[in-house]
Amino acid sequence: MTRRRVYILAASGAVLVAALGLWRWRAGSRAPGLQMETVRVDRGRIVAKVTATGTLSAIVTVQVGSQVSGRIAELRADFNSTVKKGQLIAKIDPQLFQAAVEQARANYVAAQGNLAKSKAQAVDAERQYKRNETLAERKLIAQADLDTSQSNSEAAKAQVDASAGAVEQARAALHQAEVNLAYTDIVSPTNGVVISRNVDVGQTVAASLQAPTLFVIAEDLAKMQVDTSVAEADVGRLKGGMQAAFTVDAYPSETFQGVVRQIRNAPQTVQNVVTYDAVIDVNNADLRLKPGMTANTTFIYAEKEDVLRVPNSALRFRPPPDLFGPAARPGAAARGGGANSLAKAAPDTPDRRTVWVLRGEKPEPVRIRVGISDGTLTEVLEGSLDAGDQVVTDAVGPPRGMAAGLRRPF
Repeated sequence: MTRRRVYILAASGAVLVAALGLWRWRAGSRAPGLQMETVRVDRGRIVAKVTATGTLSAIVTVQVGSQVSGRIAELRADFNSTVKKGQLIAKIDPQLFQAAVEQARANYVAAQGNLAKSKAQAVDAERQYKRNETLAERKLIAQADLDTSQSNSEAAKAQVDASAGAVEQARAALHQAEVNLAYTDIVSPTNGVVISRNVDVGQTVAASLQAPTLFVIAEDLAKMQVDTSVAEADVGRLKGGMQAAFTVDAYPSETFQGVVRQIRNAPQTVQNVVTYDAVIDVNNADLRLKPGMTANTTFIYAEKEDVLRVPNSALRFRPPPDLFGPAARPGAAARGGGANSLAKAAPDTPDRRTVWVLRGEKPEPVRIRVGISDGTLTEVLEGSLDAGDQVVTDAVGPPRGMAAGLRRPF
């Protein structure tokens, strides 16, 4: 092989290597293509619902307290005890109250004796006055003596009235003492189940400022209610009589049913968040649900079958101006400004939205009218959208002009 031929082969190899390097550099510096994520539009069922958290409780809960102070001498009910109306469930030591009754009864007897004495004195004073009146007519006594006997008679009559009043006071005091003695027997005010006991035998309760709570009785645990906190944005979708479903942590795989009884008008504000209490009636015949359980509640306010559905992510998608040029939006350039001009000309409203549909390899904006939503899918009522269309939910890629700006020194 001649030296000239070697030089020619070497030069050809160098040119080939340089061409291959240039090709690889251009391929590496070229911007990656635009990547679009799409979801297919379909038909199906949509269930619109409101979720809230609530607490289970008995429909009627009675707090049993004590009207008098004293030491708990006896307990006849405990947690989960079934009680009847009028049943003795606790007793306060009655000794002091029995002594008070005896004292009040003695005062009453004494008052009655004073009344009888006053009546006898009044009769005697009246008799003396009549006698002096006869003597005065015969001029046998002085007028002053007659006046004195008349005053004594009237005073005796007044004393009878005062004694009668003292008798009534003593009777009232005796009645009060007897009532206080009766209050030492703590009885159930209703039929139900004891869900809380707050005292023990030997404990002293003081009822000077307010009645202490000894027991909490649920009237009927077979019928319960759920008090839910519904946000003010959702409360307008609820109404009395609608169905509700909820789950509790004790039975995570089971769903319980209930009916909304009322939506209370009293607002509850916590950290500037306003909620309203929606009360749900629940049948608890098997007594599995217990007061205080947390209920994760769902209210279904609308439900439709076989409707055109579009993902909510497609409704939220807005193409960045640096990803979509006018060429990717047919007709947009003619209107002068692409996606931004479309947004200005037709802004979204609660029932009118814009989705981007992939037609061929180019996304096109489509205006639609929407209906109910379940939080993930939304009903399409009107618009140039059909089942099977691919709607854009996200797009990632380099901004336009990036490839032109990426230049490496050769």
